[in-house]
Amino acid sequence: MAKYYTRSGDGRRIEMTKEEILADIQAGTADAADIATIPALTDDQMEHICDIITCQDRVVGVAPGKEVVMTYDIGQLDFTGDNGNSGNGVDMGRLEAALLHERALGADTFELAHSDYSVKPVKPIISMEKQTMEEIQDVIVAPYFYGAMPNMGLYYAPDGPYPNPADLMREFKIDESMASSEAAAEHVARDIEYVGTHIQAAGSDGFNFDTTGSAGDADFVGTLRGVKLLRKACPDAYINVGAAGESVMGIHGMIDFEGTICVGLYPHQQAKVVAEAGANVFGAVCNTNTSKSLAWNLARSVTFIKAAVEQSPIPVHVDLGMGVGGIPMKETPPVDAVSRCNKAMVEIAKVDGV
Repeated sequence: MAKYYTRSGDGRRIEMTKEEILADIQAGTADAADIATIPALTDDQMEHICDIITCQDRVVGVAPGKEVVMTYDIGQLDFTGDNGNSGNGVDMGRLEAALLHERALGADTFELAHSDYSVKPVKPIISMEKQTMEEIQDVIVAPYFYGAMPNMGLYYAPDGPYPNPADLMREFKIDESMASSEAAAEHVARDIEYVGTHIQAAGSDGFNFDTTGSAGDADFVGTLRGVKLLRKACPDAYINVGAAGESVMGIHGMIDFEGTICVGLYPHQQAKVVAEAGANVFGAVCNTNTSKSLAWNLARSVTFIKAAVEQSPIPVHVDLGMGVGGIPMKETPPVDAVSRCNKAMVEIAKVDGV
């Protein structure tokens, strides 16, 4: 019986038969459909994924004319960062990195990023970030955004002014834990408005909020409130909100955005509140299970993202990278897996971008 080279969720190269691949595809889509109460993939769509995975070419792609726009996170850090951050360890400035992405790599868009890649550390140096934005905008042609994570964890002790909700919960101080989350959410919203309005005034083509909700549901809500403030202050700004996970993690448990309690929202539900906040584009996420195969992870991811695309009132740019979108959790994800996940998302989930 013929076997095909494929990948595990941790990036290891493995061999599977076509029957094993199809079985994992069926199990992956069934898992997503069950937990999010969304339609599973059809037989034809599952066969399509199987064909993509079993293709003998090392790298696969879409047909000419079917390409989608691509955006990036972490800015220049994919060059300057170490391999633990999917970087290449090449020392260069942010201007050089931006122009290399535009002129050598053919990037559709790019972004300016602080080395910490979070909103909070940018506040004290906003004047310098504005100057850099202006300088690069003078020479770059591609849309050039500013990117940062809300990263509400930085607002909790010992790094921030608010008690850590997890520590308070361990002491059974539930009300205090919820109050701390709410205070931090308001703080991150104010910081988003401050940093966002300043960077837009410097000529930024937009703002990319990356890994929204990484510190739980209050992080997610705080970001949405910040986006709403930024949209009011900058009506024409391009705003992309990328999620941290396929489901909003419950740390607070009851915090809401405009009446919608956000804990447990899946991508098709996240897209609606992100649009309500005023974002132009939603970056949908599905997390990779490292103990499962590429087939299982990809089918599961496509199921989540397809439902989000169908129900979202705004374009969906799926997050495809290390440990998300079916791609293995590996410092430098293997290109065979990356290209297969991209192809499946475009052809089956019908994403608007990556």
